[in-house]
Amino acid sequence: MSSSTPEEPLPSRRQLRAQQAAAEQAAAGESQAVPPPVTVAGDGPLLPRLASEAAVPPTDATDFRTTLESVGSGHGRANRRSLLADEPPREKRSRKGVWGCLIVIAVLAALVAGAYFFLQGPISQIIAATQGPADFTTEEAASGEDVVVMIHGGDGGSDIATTLVDRGVVKSFDAFYALLLEATPEPVFQPGAYQLKTKMVASTALDALLVDGTRLRQTVVVPEGTAAVDVLQSISEGTDIPLTDVQAAAANVGSFGLPPEATTLEGFLFPATYTFSPGDTAQVVLQAMVDRQFEALDSAGVAVTDRWSTVVFASLIQREAGLAADYYKVSRVFLNRLEPARWQSGLLQSDATVAYGTGNTHLVTTTDAERGDAGNAYNTYVHPGMVVGPISNPGDLAIDAALNPLDGPWLFFVTVNLDTGETVFSTTVAEHDAAVVVWQNWMREHPEYG
Repeated sequence: MSSSTPEEPLPSRRQLRAQQAAAEQAAAGESQAVPPPVTVAGDGPLLPRLASEAAVPPTDATDFRTTLESVGSGHGRANRRSLLADEPPREKRSRKGVWGCLIVIAVLAALVAGAYFFLQGPISQIIAATQGPADFTTEEAASGEDVVVMIHGGDGGSDIATTLVDRGVVKSFDAFYALLLEATPEPVFQPGAYQLKTKMVASTALDALLVDGTRLRQTVVVPEGTAAVDVLQSISEGTDIPLTDVQAAAANVGSFGLPPEATTLEGFLFPATYTFSPGDTAQVVLQAMVDRQFEALDSAGVAVTDRWSTVVFASLIQREAGLAADYYKVSRVFLNRLEPARWQSGLLQSDATVAYGTGNTHLVTTTDAERGDAGNAYNTYVHPGMVVGPISNPGDLAIDAALNPLDGPWLFFVTVNLDTGETVFSTTVAEHDAAVVVWQNWMREHPEYG
């Protein structure tokens, strides 16, 4: 509501400061004369700053409260408003600094994590170099189990080291091979079967191979996936039978009761450890292996009329699969490729079959020329359908996988680590191509696989 009496004009800021200074001087009993005003060009007269302001700026609430009380109360609210307008603005606590710190911390954490993953490989290599190759300890060796290992004539140190790793005798290739390089004179190994243990300290394994007592007589070891040509050599090395006699007996294919499609013993020499009696002939030895394969097929429920097709497929799975669980996936991939609705070409495209046809039964890679060779009857890059014959001697697991494939849509697979058997299964070309790059990089780092 308005008043009819005009309101008294509000004092200016300079007047308020003068009144404040006069009040403080009066209260202190001082009678100091006010100095003449200081003139600043273009800005009229200015009052000098209070002595208290010059000494200690009134920055807290108490100082301003004292000042306000010294001003006349006729227009208290307006005066306070006017005086407070001169107060320097209080700094607000900004959240930008907090967020900035959090961002910096997050970036540093990401950099640390990235550096860890990037340097994990080099750091592991440095640790391995300083600690030496992985080897079983004496405590681990105490839990080792009996195992028979076959050493073949012509095997070099790297071949023997690989065999020992595959059979679980030593923990790493380098642990054993480094000992061979340091040994003086160079160790000489006799071909044949050796009674060893799993989880052996590398130096203990080397000593055992050089002791006559560990070499077994009339004993032959046939690992899963071994080709027939290598089985025949193992028979000669593990027994007293000359290789020429073994080869001659194997050539008489019709004398072993094989399916009519068989032209060699390939696929029907069951992988196992055999011990024969002195004087056993090559025919006796080979027949024992064939009979053992028939026994495995019968136990799996394979009819006599299906022995050939089962062994052919199982031999392919045996050569292509790595880990035990992958056998059943590999089986499904090949069966999917034999279905025109899924895979129109009908080509299995197995490098293992091509390598077998070239005679390179120990390699897992092939060349462009080999994959394009239509003269190779085992070339599944050119010839559609199931491979024409067995490419290895399969064991129980491969036979079971051939009979009981896992359900799935996979059309591709590639083993990206031949040491561990890690395999990637894919349904699209893009997925498979990415996995192939991983395998190629691994192969570059492991040229010993060819």
